[in-house]
Amino acid sequence: MGTPATVRSAAAWLTLYVAAVAVPLFALLPGVRERGHGFAWDFAMALGYAGLAMLGVQFALTARFRRATAPFGIDIVYYFHRFLAIFALAIVAVHYAILRSWHPAALGDADPRFAPAAMTAGRAALALFALVVLLSLARRSLGFGYEGWRRTHALAATTAFALALWHVLAAGRYLDAAWKQALWLAYGLFWLALIVHVRLVRPWRLARVPWRVADVRAERGRVWTLALEPPPGVRLRFAPGQFVWLTLRASPFAMREHPFSIASSAARSDRVELAIKELGDFTSTIGGVKPGEVAYVDAPYGTFGIDRRSSAAGYVFVAGGVGIAPILSMLRTLADRSEAASHGRPLWLFYGNRVWERVAFREELDRLTGVLPLRVVHVLLEPPPGWTGESGYVTREVLDRHLPAGRAQLECCVCGPTPMTRLVERALADLGVPAARVHSEIFDWV
Repeated sequence: MGTPATVRSAAAWLTLYVAAVAVPLFALLPGVRERGHGFAWDFAMALGYAGLAMLGVQFALTARFRRATAPFGIDIVYYFHRFLAIFALAIVAVHYAILRSWHPAALGDADPRFAPAAMTAGRAALALFALVVLLSLARRSLGFGYEGWRRTHALAATTAFALALWHVLAAGRYLDAAWKQALWLAYGLFWLALIVHVRLVRPWRLARVPWRVADVRAERGRVWTLALEPPPGVRLRFAPGQFVWLTLRASPFAMREHPFSIASSAARSDRVELAIKELGDFTSTIGGVKPGEVAYVDAPYGTFGIDRRSSAAGYVFVAGGVGIAPILSMLRTLADRSEAASHGRPLWLFYGNRVWERVAFREELDRLTGVLPLRVVHVLLEPPPGWTGESGYVTREVLDRHLPAGRAQLECCVCGPTPMTRLVERALADLGVPAARVHSEIFDWV
């Protein structure tokens, strides 16, 4: 559990979210509307209004407002956004199904040539929302590239919401009073303002502060270190464990930004280093980036890290592959601050990889063991002949062999592929580490 201030902030934002979804339901208050439709009609209207309000709030969830995401972590907010979209789509679909079953005449002809335009807009909005959710869930299995998906997602979602709002304002029999119409119109203007902020205002601000690629270094395991320098007079202050949204070889307006964890020390504000592994279309091009190229950086984001848990008796880090990036930032920061040594807090790093020759940053980790009270435990899936270290996965047994009896008092930070994270979380729970002391960075959430 977070600090009392964090809990209060989270409760306040959740309350605001519930209010944003519930307020449109006041349009259902009795007025001079037609009567005699019965419960099914009223229930369908309530579902339609609530579902559209929930879908509209989706724009706010992905607007990346730091104060709103800070109590939860932006990765959790994005996961909430994903599952909420499924739930909201189901609500709107039930709204349509009830009307189709009990009040088909209200929907009009299915042929758009003869149907009322507002009804056709509602059906088109439902189809577009379904397409948005389907493509989001099946993007990888369909082989849909991240950048193309982002542009399609944004365009389809915005169009769907505009059509749905038209449907509500033009066809809603409950909007029989000026204040009700004004309420929904205000919602529409608010969501339009969010879109303008995200797609125009923020990119404009980023375009005014271009960064520069200072260095590109090859690491082991197809990982690259990309060093970025801000323009003169600009310094990025971040907490170890946070991440940035990076745009390379494109304008900030192009919607080609990607999230990457910061790997450098938070004690340095003159440059930022990112650890990027070749995993996709964009990341496979990092090795071709040249010093001097322009970059745009939107940062910092995220709550993963050690600064919120500075009173810990010690830290346990578990990384898989390039999940070492935010943990490397924490270790480098501790070394620069000399905090771990001065407070005598022990550190453990369990680092899972497939083969020894692809263990990124292993030489620097060796160096850090001489600077910090750090013990590094490498765990290999395919160990070389004569390997005497740990092999397989980071399991309960591996953790148990190396952690002290007082492990329940340690703060644990886990970052890696989702299967590894889940395995480690279960293992730590079995070893008696409270869930409140286990902090996971969701590795794959966009």
